[in-house]
Amino acid sequence: MQLEESRATASQQKEVTVHAPGTVANLVCGFDVLGLCLNEPSDVMHVKLLDEKKVIIHSKDGYKLPTDPAQNTAGAPLIEMLNELDANFGFEVTIEKNIKPGSGIGSSAASAAGAVVAANHLLNNTFGKEDLVRFAMFGEKVATGVKHADNIAPCIYGGVTLIRSIFPLDIITIPAPDLYVTVVHPQIEVRTSDARQILRKEVQLKDAIKQWGNIAGLVAGLLKNDYDLIGRSLEDVIIEPVRSILIPGFAEVKLKCIAAGALGGGISGSGPSIFMLSTNLQIAKAVEKEMMTFYNSIGIDYNTYVTTINKEGVKVVNYTTASISNINAIAS
Repeated sequence: MQLEESRATASQQKEVTVHAPGTVANLVCGFDVLGLCLNEPSDVMHVKLLDEKKVIIHSKDGYKLPTDPAQNTAGAPLIEMLNELDANFGFEVTIEKNIKPGSGIGSSAASAAGAVVAANHLLNNTFGKEDLVRFAMFGEKVATGVKHADNIAPCIYGGVTLIRSIFPLDIITIPAPDLYVTVVHPQIEVRTSDARQILRKEVQLKDAIKQWGNIAGLVAGLLKNDYDLIGRSLEDVIIEPVRSILIPGFAEVKLKCIAAGALGGGISGSGPSIFMLSTNLQIAKAVEKEMMTFYNSIGIDYNTYVTTINKEGVKVVNYTTASISNINAIAS
């Protein structure tokens, strides 16, 4: 789409509301390269066009999120977008976070992805999805110190995504079976930046070979709807043995969930959330019951979600139209 065309129509849309969903990154063996999008939970974000070049951030909840847009996971991507457009307009963002920061289910990615999808909608979809991922990764850099797309990509594309490369960006969407996802979020915080610091810097070749086989097996299982192969491939010999020490009862919860019928699962992102994949709702609910029983027994508060794979990604749910005088500064 030519930018000249977007000037005419973007001036008619001034406000938009989106639902930005949670995500599960890594998918056990696919550290930093695999992720899936969840139907629940999701943040609600309202983005409004401004007639001057600035980004304003508001939070409607009690989380202490930075209001400096350059230090905010929603603000930093919008700054990059505006700079690339050489625009003389801006955005005001109001965030209602239902995905707790530090939960391991893509809180920072939801903010970043939701912001750029909403802004792009107001600009008549000037940018493609790959560009939106590129902008949104600046939000992940604010949150974790590094750019990564294993949460961002599924949040924007929906479904399951494979990040073949970051530089240059190469995202592959993977058709996935209609699996159920059960997530338990123990109410402790594991910061992604901290979880990265404890990882080993070197990996033995035999472990790397096993991990590569599991990643390839998981992708093949998803493509073939082969549930047995998916279950066999949900094994991590590199990251999980280290990060699991940060999550109370991880090993016991995982064993109980698999005994209840789950295909398998593991740490969601950097934790502390744990996710499990199941073939039907009855098993997914049985898995949830095991999670709840365990964390009740050790006295740790938690939230649980029984949901499915979201194949749409960030969803525009409402927008209003109005004129704005200086929107036509989009650079050609």
